[in-house]
Amino acid sequence: MNAPANISQPVEFSLPIKNYNEFYRFYLTEHRNINSRRLHAVGSSLGIYFWSKAIRQRKAKYLAYGLVSGYACAWVGHFFFEHNKPASFKQPFYSFISDWRMLSDIVRGRLSLIDRKFDKIDS
Repeated sequence: MNAPANISQPVEFSLPIKNYNEFYRFYLTEHRNINSRRLHAVGSSLGIYFWSKAIRQRKAKYLAYGLVSGYACAWVGHFFFEHNKPASFKQPFYSFISDWRMLSDIVRGRLSLIDRKFDKIDS
């Protein structure tokens, strides 16, 4: 029986990855667990909330709250659900960009928070 088209075979990646599109493919393989994705989405959403609050209230402490809450949620997802090291430990700049890209893909319905079989892009 054939595997669904959106569930690709494991791909080996050699770090550091220089090409961002290739890195994002790697990043998605590190975020296959639905609970981990949910935690990432919550963390990024909290980050947006606190960063906007920092701007509205002109208080830098909310920037720190945004970073701490975002990374805390993501790291819980990696350590307890994915059982891997966060990509931010490996390539922090690409990882930070990819957090926001993944949230965008979730919001646009390209990645599911229900089940990977609903993903419209390989993950």
